[in-house]
Amino acid sequence: MIRPLFSHATLLAGALALTVTSAFAEEKTEKSAADDGVLLPELTITANKQEQTLSTAPVHANVYGGEQLQDEDIYGLSQLEGKFAGLSFQPFGQSGINSPVLRGLTANFNALSSSTLLMVDGVPTLTAQGYESTLVDVDRIEILRGPQSTVYGRNAEVGVISVFSKDLDGEDKTRLGLGIGSRNKKVVQASTSQTLIEDTLYASLAGEFVEQDGFIDNRTTGKKADDKEHQNLSAGVRWLMSEGTDIVVRYRRQSYDDGAMLWNSASATERTTVASGTDSYNTSVGQTFSINATHSTSSGLLFNSVTAYNDFQDEVQQDTDFSAAEILYIGRDNHLRTLSQEFRLEGNLGDSQWLVGAYLEKQDHDLSTTSKNYFGLTTLDAGQAGNSYALFTNWTVPLRSDVRLIAGLRGSRDEVTITPTSSDEKSETWTELTPQLTLQYLINPDHMAYATYAEGMRAGGFNMVTASADYSSYDPEKNQSFELGLKGKLLSQQLDYSLSAYYMNIDNMQVMQMPTAGVIYLTNAAEATSEGVEASLAYNFNDSWSMETGLAWNKTRFDKFVDGSSNYTGNTNLFAPEINGHATFRYDGSNGLSAAASLVATGSVYLNAANTYEQEGYKIINLSSSYAMTDNIRTSAYVNNIEDREYDAVGYQNGYVTVYSPPREFGFKFTMDL
Repeated sequence: MIRPLFSHATLLAGALALTVTSAFAEEKTEKSAADDGVLLPELTITANKQEQTLSTAPVHANVYGGEQLQDEDIYGLSQLEGKFAGLSFQPFGQSGINSPVLRGLTANFNALSSSTLLMVDGVPTLTAQGYESTLVDVDRIEILRGPQSTVYGRNAEVGVISVFSKDLDGEDKTRLGLGIGSRNKKVVQASTSQTLIEDTLYASLAGEFVEQDGFIDNRTTGKKADDKEHQNLSAGVRWLMSEGTDIVVRYRRQSYDDGAMLWNSASATERTTVASGTDSYNTSVGQTFSINATHSTSSGLLFNSVTAYNDFQDEVQQDTDFSAAEILYIGRDNHLRTLSQEFRLEGNLGDSQWLVGAYLEKQDHDLSTTSKNYFGLTTLDAGQAGNSYALFTNWTVPLRSDVRLIAGLRGSRDEVTITPTSSDEKSETWTELTPQLTLQYLINPDHMAYATYAEGMRAGGFNMVTASADYSSYDPEKNQSFELGLKGKLLSQQLDYSLSAYYMNIDNMQVMQMPTAGVIYLTNAAEATSEGVEASLAYNFNDSWSMETGLAWNKTRFDKFVDGSSNYTGNTNLFAPEINGHATFRYDGSNGLSAAASLVATGSVYLNAANTYEQEGYKIINLSSSYAMTDNIRTSAYVNNIEDREYDAVGYQNGYVTVYSPPREFGFKFTMDL
């Protein structure tokens, strides 16, 4: 297990040494040469839940701005695939459900967990159900790669995606957006942020309505099978209670009134044509209420409390025979409720920074799964309750002026009980310790290297999708991660770079199995390893032209995986591409015109543990532009997948289903600030 780590670390060390040597060789020339370029802006991220500059944080991270999201018509998390190197999502085809894939690890949505944690304004989303953000009135999106379990907890096993709303900072503004697009797409967006009491009370409100025709023809009904209608609402109030006390209350709601998933039979001869006589729909609703309170003292202590309630109703029915007769279909009517409370206290001890915290959580889920097959209709109902408790700490200690030690530890206890209506109650308890240790070396003001050892963990649970699984439990998935990284600035600080290489040992890997139609269960693979290299670059050519690119290579294999009579040892993990990345060129002119061209590419992925079904790799080109007609009025246009590439997942659900890739889409938007 250790030998591959050393071999890859040696190769990386050589590459890093060459880069640093080259940087040092050019350093004097760069600093003395006259340059017409423009420095890249210094970005802020919240690694370890403490604000740091992107260039100095010892983690491979990226930031994507809210204005870019709007100009490129990015309205959901799945569209971030490829824009952050190494990040992708399982092809599932249902709005409101996203299972992220990062560093070769992912989670099936039936697990009620995710391998990459989603945080929206400090509120965690722990499941693939409701793993979404409206991205309206968003300030930025951050992604942190590598295990972040020490501070963020379970399900931050290989990373964190954080979404931040625009601050309620007293800048009064109102924005109206109207958009149209292909397949009769209509978009209405409105947002406002207002001062209610000067220096004391602020409020914001944002809403969105999106409607679009589908692209899958239903011969039986004569209509499109996959029409979509989404309604999103977010509201916030900020109260500056005193000079040191700040309270932010937020409410979010996302609702879906969709037709069928983007599914068809894997053996279908006509692409995007079904004959479904069984009604298919997605009428899911997600809501979040949170209170984020911060208090700073005159002695420099900072106290933070985040209270959150997540509520997601996952109401879905999907035809699976794709014929006029009602033969096969599946359905879910799940109600997921999570109440969480986090406390953090941070401060300084001499030159050291410290953070301590506690996390409490209560889950109360009603789960109902329906399956219609040749033998009749089966409905499985169960209640699932859970409690989680955790204590954590993180310290940043300077050992020398150029060396820092970052150390963290989290102790957690998770209790889960499932109560099926047709079986006995079952309970499981898991207790875990997840440490993290980083050594950071400041080579010079422009370059920094780091080495990290961290452990990640994803929650265990119970099988309840099929009765034949007997509601069996599966254990938490855990990994040990070793990472080396180098980041800094080159070419007179016009170029930012970040390089990382990692190796992970994974124990009790959770993998979905589907031996026959309608029989789905999760099991723990014995062992697996994941290794990879990631690179991110950003470069400003001059005042107008810039470039961003990212590339990730990953290899995740089952070292030992025997499930019954099946032996998957040596196979590749599901949904994990060996390579993906992007290259984006931007123009921002002084005349109010901006444009971007982006190439997004990803390698093929296997859809089952046996590696017999595969989604082929693909590359797509996206174009966008915007023009400021006045200081307050802006128009924008976009074309996604301009070549209309097809990259269907043929053989999803162990060979039974094709998940269609979305076709080319174009649109226009008119935005006015009032």
